[in-house]
Amino acid sequence: MTLIVTGGSRGIGAAICTLAAARGYDVVVDYSGDPAPAEAVAEQVRASGRQALPFCADVSSEDDVRALFDAAAGLGPVTGLVNNAAIVGNTPGRLEDYAVDVVRRTFDVNVTGVFLCCREAVRRMSTRHGGDGGAIVNISSTAARTGSAGEWVHYAASKAAVDTLTFGLAQEVAGEGIRVNAVAPGMVHTGLHEAAGLPDRLEKFARQIPMGRAGHPAEIAEAVLWLLSPAASFTAGAVLDVGGGR
Repeated sequence: MTLIVTGGSRGIGAAICTLAAARGYDVVVDYSGDPAPAEAVAEQVRASGRQALPFCADVSSEDDVRALFDAAAGLGPVTGLVNNAAIVGNTPGRLEDYAVDVVRRTFDVNVTGVFLCCREAVRRMSTRHGGDGGAIVNISSTAARTGSAGEWVHYAASKAAVDTLTFGLAQEVAGEGIRVNAVAPGMVHTGLHEAAGLPDRLEKFARQIPMGRAGHPAEIAEAVLWLLSPAASFTAGAVLDVGGGR
């Protein structure tokens, strides 16, 4: 089994890669930027006895996405895709303060990137195109429901688009051997918050989470691997919230 994980070098993506290896997948660790974290994740995959391929691709680039899938085929037929790569685009702020180029770039990565990767996966996995089927899991966010007011409304809107894409595509390809679902994490301990200049953001919001804490990347990875697995064989078009009840 070969799995592509976009944005696989850090945070939730890295946790998905390492857990997938433990569950028997060969893993393509997609990244954009610094190759060192991607290679570190690849080494963890190899330590589980599986093949790993770090690959630099901007998911908003059609040529890069095609090259990513071509390279992945070197490990074997792609049977799974996790669309995890995403950006918030800027430090938090109100909608009227955002520059249009920031918003466009956010949608290019978070929505067009998911579209391009899904399209390439369908062309290779679908029984309609001679494939053997597979599973796609898109990483959404509970922000699609909460709106992220005063912080990243444009990001929340991009994740709402991912939810709709997930449901629509699931209906298109469910009869062609492909299951498409999404996981919507809530507040999770990753480097995103510190990088955005908000190192105490999780502590600030913890009291709004019924479970009283933020999540961990490994908890999101478990949900993703369940949706990829045969245990979720009758699940399609679902958006699974993993947000501690918020």
